[in-house]
Formats: sequence, C-alpha cells, structure tokens
Amino acid sequence: MPEFMTIDAGQAHIRVAVQGEGPLVLMVHGFPESWYSWRHQLGPVAEAGFTAAAIDVRGYGGSDKPGDVPAYSMECLTADVAGVAAALQPDAPAILVGHDWGAPIVWNTALSRPEAIKAVAGLSVAFSGVPARPFTEIFKEAFTDKGRFFYQDWFQGVGPPEAEAEADVRTFLRKFYYWASAESPPGMGAGKKPGEPLLPGLIDPEVFPAWLTAKDLDYYVDQFESSGFFGPISRYRNHERDFAWLQQFKGRTLDMPTLLIGGDKDPAFNGFGRIDDPGAMMKKHVTDLRGVHVLKDCGHWTQQERPAEVNAILIPWLKSVA
Repeated sequence: MPEFMTIDAGQAHIRVAVQGEGPLVLMVHGFPESWYSWRHQLGPVAEAGFTAAAIDVRGYGGSDKPGDVPAYSMECLTADVAGVAAALQPDAPAILVGHDWGAPIVWNTALSRPEAIKAVAGLSVAFSGVPARPFTEIFKEAFTDKGRFFYQDWFQGVGPPEAEAEADVRTFLRKFYYWASAESPPGMGAGKKPGEPLLPGLIDPEVFPAWLTAKDLDYYVDQFESSGFFGPISRYRNHERDFAWLQQFKGRTLDMPTLLIGGDKDPAFNGFGRIDDPGAMMKKHVTDLRGVHVLKDCGHWTQQERPAEVNAILIPWLKSVA
C-alpha cells in the first residue's frame, strides 16, 4: 500500500499517495476519480525503480476543496501539479502521467513549465496545442445548437449537476463509469435535449464489468460522499478561463519525450468525433512523440480497464526517459 502525505503545493494542500524510491513519476486522475484510479500502476511503477505518486486533484478526496469556480482553472491545477512535483523531487524535473482531465492538466503543466518536466504521458486525451477557441464554443456548435444533449453543457450550471450526482452517489458513479466503458451499448443516453439532466437514459448494469470491483466502487463512493461534486464538476466550468490563460503559450511546442495511450472505444480519445487521428494531430504540437498506443476494445477508463496492457507500455517508456 502507498504512503499518504499532504503537500503544500503553494496554492492548495494536495493529498498524495506515494510508493517506491527513484525518479519521480507523478500521476494525475480525471473525472470522477481519485488517486485510486492509479491503484494498478503505483506498485509496478515503484517496483520498476521509481517514486510512484498519485494525487487527489483539488476538489477531490483528501485535497483542498475551494468553494469558487475559478479555483478549478487549468492555471490553478497545473500549479498544484508543479508544486507537488517540486516538493517531492526538488532537484530534478519530474515525469508526469495523466488520464482524462488529468491528461490536459499534465500536458499543460509541461507546456507552461517545460524546465520542470522531463517527460509527459497522456491517457485518453491527446495534446492538441493551445486552443484556437474555448471548448464551450466547440461543443455548443456540435451539440447544443443542434438540440443535442452534451454532458459538459449540463455541467455548466452550478447546483443542479451537483444535486443530481450527490442524491445517490453510488448510482451516479455506476451509471457514469458504465456509460464510458467498453461494455457500454452504442448510443446509450442518446436522444436527450440540452438542459435535461445527465442520468436519465443511462444504464445501471445488473452485473458491473469486472474491472471495477465492489470494493473499488465502495472506495470511490466513500470519497465522493465526503468531498461532494462541486469541485470536480467545476473543472468543466473553466473552459473560457483556460482558453484565456493558455494564449500566452501560443506557438510553443512540447519538446520533452511524450507518450499517448487510448482506447478504441473511448469517445474522448478522438475528441468526441472531432479528431480522425489523435497521434497525427499531436505531432503538430510535440517534437518527441515516442509512441501512440490504441488499445483494442478499451473504453474510457484506460488504466483501470486494461491495467496490464497500460503497464506493459508505460513502464518501458518510463525507463527509456528516466
């Protein structure tokens, strides 16, 4: 089991699970997860000769939970990651690994602080460079303006999305996890209109896929019943703020070693249909892409659905860049 510590990252106190000794590999989770989403990676990465560390992003688990939406901007979250990395390994740059929202967080930590990051890997979400417009404009054009439901549009209003998730945390997590998994039937939840809540139309399967055990779900439920969903959902409310902050890095590329891992049944991997070839798109914005791995029949929860395959890719890459 990892050791837990709380680190003053400068702007927030961040809980970190740490295991092993050696060069620092700092892992950053997505929505709605926690450090626990890296439970299958911490031990193997530590055994491979690294300090394996996984944070609770601010708003989650044992980390600080500010009560204002701007506190969950990309500027703030990248500062947290950089602060934790500097505290755990002050004399050398860190290797970052992120999944889902954790991927943009680590990509942009590396973009904004290249001197502090030795290498960076993203799972599920490719690096697309500095945005040309806020993502809210993109999803409104593709979904909302066409009368189609999109979960990130539902997440924009403070209050109703949190109330829906917190009314029955276990059911919310089961439906959300299943919705984005490889086992989810095509078109689940389709046909809803903008402004409708998220959960209607999503399936709570009688038998959940084996990659998430009852014990795993119990842990997540306990964490979210304690933390609530304001912080996690507020990440989606910062698209315009993130866009404005990132403009200062326009034209900058990622020049450290990079790695991309995705699943062929993950809607986020191809940008919800916007990206034909995530690897080719990334090559426009990175100069040292050392692999694009697409896992067959893998959904969104990459390192949880396919831990052995992810570790078999990740650990040799870590050894090559350390």
